[in-house]
Amino acid sequence: MLLRCEVDAGELVRAHPPVIGHAHKRMVTELCGLQTTGRVVVSRWRAGDITSTWHDTEVIAERGHYRYDAASDGVWHVNFADPALFVAYGSALLAQDELQCLEHPILGSVRELLDAEDQAWTETRGERGVPTPVLVAGAERRCALDTRRLYGNQFARASADDVRAALQILAPPTRSNIVAMAAPVGSGAYTREDLEQILVTATTGFAAAVAESARLWPGTPVEVRTGFWGCGAFGGNRHVMTILQIAAARLAGIARLRFYAFDDAGQAVLADARAFELGDDPIAAVLARGYRWGMSDGN
Repeated sequence: MLLRCEVDAGELVRAHPPVIGHAHKRMVTELCGLQTTGRVVVSRWRAGDITSTWHDTEVIAERGHYRYDAASDGVWHVNFADPALFVAYGSALLAQDELQCLEHPILGSVRELLDAEDQAWTETRGERGVPTPVLVAGAERRCALDTRRLYGNQFARASADDVRAALQILAPPTRSNIVAMAAPVGSGAYTREDLEQILVTATTGFAAAVAESARLWPGTPVEVRTGFWGCGAFGGNRHVMTILQIAAARLAGIARLRFYAFDDAGQAVLADARAFELGDDPIAAVLARGYRWGMSDGN
């Protein structure tokens, strides 16, 4: 582990308030309020060696987008992070990373805290691109935004009235645990190095969730909620990213991987990934399929 800090949420927001540049996001933050309570635990993890031990992981297929429950012990939601942690949280952008920051405004304060302490701490990758996922436990989710017509670049183009109409204030707020990890970017055919970086990143983040859960909620089964991580703005291949996340969950000892696959097409990709034979060398097995990078979706 590279760092861990545990802070009072109210003091964190007072000392490091979110810096919101876009008018819609300022409006949402004002409507949600920042009177947060409890404690937030932030940790940054160094990539380690991947074991060859496979664990039994239940893979659960879900339609649509993330759901957040009132009970959050042992449940972690993947943040499809940029290499710079929460870097665009206050901007006009609203892809998955920024949406999660909008609904959990204290994540902006986490970014400001780490940046004030050491700019290197805000990176989800270290030297030579080595993954360093960041975990945040106990973040209040203060609102829910209906993104059916507001996702991505549509958010900035919407009217303030449309944003307000799509917003639900959560009273009381719930708490979420976040695994922020950046997927790689590439083009052409996937190389072994590409695939290894994906698997190491996901396994590091998931193993960190197991370790933090054991410390915070001993004996609680660990569930990771994810989806097509790295398949939007980063142009990742859905099959590759799904297969390797399942492999990472099994290597890290995750009890349940709850996968949000959106629609019928996504469900078909997940079904293929669940049936994929990982074998003794999952990287070689994926490489043999000849997968290629896709294109950024522009969000």
